Amino acid sequence: MSAPSRAIIDPRRAIAEPLRWRWYEAAFWLVLLLPPYLLLPTYLALASQIAITALFALSLDLILGYAGVISLGHAAFFGIGAYFAAILVQRWGWREPFSGLLLSGAVAAAAGYVAALLIVRVSRLALLMVTLGMGVLLGEAANQLGWLTGGNDGLHEIAVLPLFGRFAFDLYGRTAFLYAFAVLLLLFLAARRIVQSPFGLSLRGLRENAARMPALGTPNRRRLRTIYTIAAFYAGVAGALLTQTIGSVALESLGFQRSAEVLIMLVLGGTGRLYGGIVGSILFLVARDQLADMNPQYWFFWIGLLLILVVLFIPGGIVGGVAKLWTRIGRGI
Repeated sequence: MSAPSRAIIDPRRAIAEPLRWRWYEAAFWLVLLLPPYLLLPTYLALASQIAITALFALSLDLILGYAGVISLGHAAFFGIGAYFAAILVQRWGWREPFSGLLLSGAVAAAAGYVAALLIVRVSRLALLMVTLGMGVLLGEAANQLGWLTGGNDGLHEIAVLPLFGRFAFDLYGRTAFLYAFAVLLLLFLAARRIVQSPFGLSLRGLRENAARMPALGTPNRRRLRTIYTIAAFYAGVAGALLTQTIGSVALESLGFQRSAEVLIMLVLGGTGRLYGGIVGSILFLVARDQLADMNPQYWFFWIGLLLILVVLFIPGGIVGGVAKLWTRIGRGI
C-alpha cells in the first residue's frame, strides 16, 4: 500500500497554508487604503467609520461565524470600550491614545469573560435573550450613571494626544483614517492566525457539532469563553477607536440598533470568512450614505430589500458568493 501524502499526515502544513497571502488579498487591502486617502479626501471620515465598523463586525464574526454563538447584544462590549476610552481622558486625564486603546479593549475583554460564564451555559432562544438582556441592562446603567458617563448627553470634547507625539487628529480625517486602518489590519492579521490555528479549527468543530467535540478531548466551555473574551476585546478596541477619532461617545454605542446593524453587515458580507465583516461594512455604510442623501426617511427600506435578496440568492453572503464563483471558474465550469 502506498504511503499517504505529506499534506494529509502533516497538520501543521495544512494549518499554515491558508496563512500565506494571495495577490488578491494584498490588492484588496491596497484598494481599501489608497483610493480613500489619495483620491477621495472628502470621504475620509466615512472611510474611518468603515474601518472601525469593520473591526466591530470582525469581532462578531469570531463568535458567530466560527463558534456559532449568535449575539443580539454585542454592542455592549463596543460601548464599554467607547465609554472607557472617554472616561480615561475626561475623568482621569489619560490622553495617550495607544495605551488607552489597549486598556479599553482589556476592560471590554474582562466584561466579555464575565458574560461568557453565563453565555456558555445557554443556547438557542435563551442565548438570544441573555445577550439582548445584557445589552439593555448595560445601556440603562450607562444612562443612570450620569456622573460617570454623562447620562443621556454622553461625553464630549474628548481629545487624545497626537499619535507618536507628531500626528494630530486633523479636521480632514487623514490621521484618524490611517490610525483606524492600521489597527484594523493588525487585528485582522491576529484574527487570521487565530482562526487558522488548532484552536480555530476546534471552534469550527463546535459550530458544526458541539455534542461530538468532547469525545475528541475538546473542553467546549473553555473554548467558548476564550473566543468570547477575544471577541469582546476586539469590540472594545473598535469602540475606543470611535471615541478617539470623533471625540465623543453617546448611549447609542451601547444600543440594540448597533448590535442589529453589525449583524446585518455580517450577513451581507458572509459569516465565517473574516473578510465578510469588512465587505459587509463597506456595503452597508456606503449604501446608507448614498441612500440617506436620496431619501433620508426610507433608506433602511432598501437595506432591508438588499438583505432579503442576499439571503435568498447568496446564502453565504457576498464573499461566499464570490468564493463559489471563483471556484467554479477555476474548475472551468
